Amino acid sequence: MEAWRNFKEGVWCDEINVSNFIKLNYTAYDGDSSFLAGPTERTKDVLAQVEELLIKENEKGGVLDVDTEKVLSILSHDPGYIDKDKDIIVGLQTDEPLKRGVSPFAGYRNAVQACHAYGYEISDKIKDEFTYRTTHNTGVFRVYTDTMKKARHAGILTGLPDAYARGRIIGDYRRIALYGMDYLIEQKKLDKKRIGEADVFDEETIHLLEDLSKQLDFMNQLKGLALDYGYDISKPATTAKEAIQWLYFGYLGAIKEQNGAANSIGRIAEFIDCYIERDLAEGTLDEQGAQELIDDLVLKLRLVRHLRTPEYNELFAGDPVWVTLSLAGVTGEGKSMCSKTSFRVLQTLYNLGPSAEPNITVLWSEHLPQGFKDFCAEVSIDTDSIQYENDDVMRRMYGDDYAIACCVSAMKEGKQMQFFGARCNLAKVLLMALNGGKDEIEGVQIAPEGEVYEEEVLDYDKVMASYKKYLSWMAKLYVNTMNVIHYMHDKYAYERLMMGLHDTNVERLMAFGVSGMSVATDSLSAIKYAKVTPIKDERGIITEFNVEGEFPKYGNDDDRVDLIGKELMEYFYHELCKTPAYRGAKHTLSILTITSNVMYGKKTGSTPDGRKAGEPFAPGANPMHGRDSEGALASLNSVAKLDYACCQDGISNTFSITPDTLGHSRQEQVDHLTTMLDGYFAQDAHHLNVNVLNREKLIAAMNDPTLYPSLTIRVSGYAVNFNKLTREKQEEVIARTFHTSM
Repeated sequence: MEAWRNFKEGVWCDEINVSNFIKLNYTAYDGDSSFLAGPTERTKDVLAQVEELLIKENEKGGVLDVDTEKVLSILSHDPGYIDKDKDIIVGLQTDEPLKRGVSPFAGYRNAVQACHAYGYEISDKIKDEFTYRTTHNTGVFRVYTDTMKKARHAGILTGLPDAYARGRIIGDYRRIALYGMDYLIEQKKLDKKRIGEADVFDEETIHLLEDLSKQLDFMNQLKGLALDYGYDISKPATTAKEAIQWLYFGYLGAIKEQNGAANSIGRIAEFIDCYIERDLAEGTLDEQGAQELIDDLVLKLRLVRHLRTPEYNELFAGDPVWVTLSLAGVTGEGKSMCSKTSFRVLQTLYNLGPSAEPNITVLWSEHLPQGFKDFCAEVSIDTDSIQYENDDVMRRMYGDDYAIACCVSAMKEGKQMQFFGARCNLAKVLLMALNGGKDEIEGVQIAPEGEVYEEEVLDYDKVMASYKKYLSWMAKLYVNTMNVIHYMHDKYAYERLMMGLHDTNVERLMAFGVSGMSVATDSLSAIKYAKVTPIKDERGIITEFNVEGEFPKYGNDDDRVDLIGKELMEYFYHELCKTPAYRGAKHTLSILTITSNVMYGKKTGSTPDGRKAGEPFAPGANPMHGRDSEGALASLNSVAKLDYACCQDGISNTFSITPDTLGHSRQEQVDHLTTMLDGYFAQDAHHLNVNVLNREKLIAAMNDPTLYPSLTIRVSGYAVNFNKLTREKQEEVIARTFHTSM
């Protein structure tokens, strides 16, 4: 086959197996960054047009335009371009850059509210269409119990995808380039025929057959989308440009169909590199042309937009999309998967400037070449735009062809999908345990009624016994709530194209999460090692605490407190696993709060660690602001003690260090950062956001946004443009620990 010329043959030729293709055909690179090319004049020109559009978008309050006349879908809009004569990789969500579409399937009311927030009105045509249509949101609230609604309202369960699309599903878009849509459609038809020959049609068989019918419909529609742009993706790609274009069409179709949180693009760099290296060898491409292809793809990814309500942006902050793109890692045999295209993706942060999107994630391993590690460190120091995850840990559980969704969540590409599910507020559950199941703010009975703690001083063993009882109750409620959400999402807002680019017999993960881990951990430490006296208000509810004496604080490499946090996470995870998950999904758990730690804090009263009502939580698995006082390495060591085996959805650690702390010369800074990453991940730690900057720079940017218009920072599993954060969130970021000693 012409499209496969000069590729090494393997099992990928006879079955859908992208991983086998990559391992046989990618070219490992162990050199440095000296080969990289800067932006072409064409790239500079298109970038200037994009930057002008971004300024206009910001001037209009963050939303440039909304098409309210039609529902966004794969074939809903005419082709769109930044510059039709200069675009290399083509395709936009609508017919104009930064024009947002309306996606009401997950929640019609949510779409209406989002339009109203920015001065738009949904057309009568869409109103008529959805008057009698059940959406995911409607279905969920038909089934929610009163207790589920109370827990949601109080903020014990927060950020649930019950009014918006769930996201966090990574279609294997590489399959389109390697095999062409006709072959993928043929294989789905064969699967449907095989399943349809079952002797007994049980509920799951019927469900799967309907899923396949929906998948086939939208797989065919994707061919139509490509034809609208003048491309035939029915057959495999024959060049690097086509390979990028084919897989981008798949991603574009997916985000036109679904506006879920974190529709990541996957692990594409090494796949693309197979085609680039072939074109380079054939003399049809040079290095500048190769970089230009990657630059143009990344420009398109930076333009991805969904229509969100202000409440959504309050929860997640900064209008994020989380187009997570995973780089490098090593094979199961220990061979580096770093290619020149791994470098080229990072180079876009110089050629196009720092940016939150795509959410570039480096899969770090001790086996990666030093040249790549050094370049990653340079990019972190210069842009604060990338994050790191431990490939040596994740590879044991997911093999060597997994990708990261949303912020930090791993899954086997095309073989696993995720039911996403936001956060349980651990600090608030602790307060509920002390108050006999009542919400400490509104006084409403939410959990089964128990006794309000009566003794004068909190006793650790008694508090832990009550806390565990309420955590067990909470875990069961959490799983059941998630089961309702994902049953209804499959029924009314199923990801037809994304799931068409998965194996038919996909493994499902259900991703639970927690917030307030460090608050709960320090609170338990205070109860155990200091003297904590609860104070009741006129309702008889504990709302304040008097803390006397010192207690060990999480983040200082002190096992007395660090192991409390570790054991707390293990207990909650095992309690979650006791309640079966929808469609046999495997339970996973994350410690990740994004920037919602501000909102979680608002929902939570004073806690026994001395934190006052309304004060923000620390992000993710981070120690509370300023409490990790023993230096950078001690803080990292504390987080590294958390066990990834029970937190496979991710353990997010956002780390800020001043440049001078890393070293006084550029080489010192690079050497110290790579050594620090090696040492941290050698302890089986999972994730690290790296910010190398001074607090003073953020304060200046907050007070005058024009000083650093493209300032990008890592927050908790993703990056944001600092100027897109609300002032309250900017202040919270500034209040975090900036390490000034190792």
